[in-house]
Amino acid sequence: MTNISEVEERIHENELADGPSNPVAQHVYDGSAKRQSTSGPSLVLGAAAIGLVLVLASIFGLWLVRSVRRLNREVAHLNRQTEQLNQRVQGAEQHIKSLDQRASQAAAAQAATIRPDQVPDQVKQPEATSAAQAQSPLESEAAAQPPTQAAHKTEENRTQNADELQKLKQSLGQIAETRRTADGVVMTLAEKSLRFDSGKSTIAPQYRAILNRVAGVLTPLKGYSIYVYGYTDDSGTKEHNLELSASRARAVRAALVKAGVDQSLISTKGFGKSKLLVRDSNAKARAANRRVEIGIVYATLVSSKQPTSKRTR
Repeated sequence: MTNISEVEERIHENELADGPSNPVAQHVYDGSAKRQSTSGPSLVLGAAAIGLVLVLASIFGLWLVRSVRRLNREVAHLNRQTEQLNQRVQGAEQHIKSLDQRASQAAAAQAATIRPDQVPDQVKQPEATSAAQAQSPLESEAAAQPPTQAAHKTEENRTQNADELQKLKQSLGQIAETRRTADGVVMTLAEKSLRFDSGKSTIAPQYRAILNRVAGVLTPLKGYSIYVYGYTDDSGTKEHNLELSASRARAVRAALVKAGVDQSLISTKGFGKSKLLVRDSNAKARAANRRVEIGIVYATLVSSKQPTSKRTR
């Protein structure tokens, strides 16, 4: 005989299997079942939305990176164009400066044709002093030419001489720094091409090849005079530096003569520390000031008297 507790347990198990028999309980049971059935699709939609956001974020990030790279390339291109424009401006400024120098030299040549008796005595001395200060030692050699020679020089000869000087500048410029002057060229043998030790005038063996190349360009020249000028740094006394700079100029002259240049064409002089390129007392500046300059000008444009040069035979 089944007792009452076993009957109640069976009824409870049937209710769990078939759902609650009470209408209110049945409604709650149905709502819970519906929520469980809709929770699965909601999770899928949420995951899809998150994935879509990540994809869009990746696409936007990639587009942003490419835009930044493209912007960097455009900025670099603009920088290159700016540098090229600056170089052109500098070239134009140098050209204008060269034209101004030529105009000044032409005016000076025209003024040289005025007779001395046409200039007041009180004006002659200041003008001579100003002209001497404005010219470099090599340029003053050409300025010493007689007025009659400048007056009789034809335009055809000027054009031919200018072409020869331009070719000479290009040839020497491949060896060391070279610049044009009114009637010649000036080559600077400084620390990169010919380094002198402090207080010394000896040419080291490694620089002989440079001087041999210079001699190879100068040897075939006809109708030119060659000037070798020596300089020192700012250390030491004035007298010592004058002798040291002259000794350096003579050493370079001897090397050029040994390499084949006619010794009768070369004059030397030392200027000591009077023409410093870099006004500083550090080691680099002093090394730059220890140098030799080689000037090449037309022999017909130089006076037969050379008061500032010592010609060595």
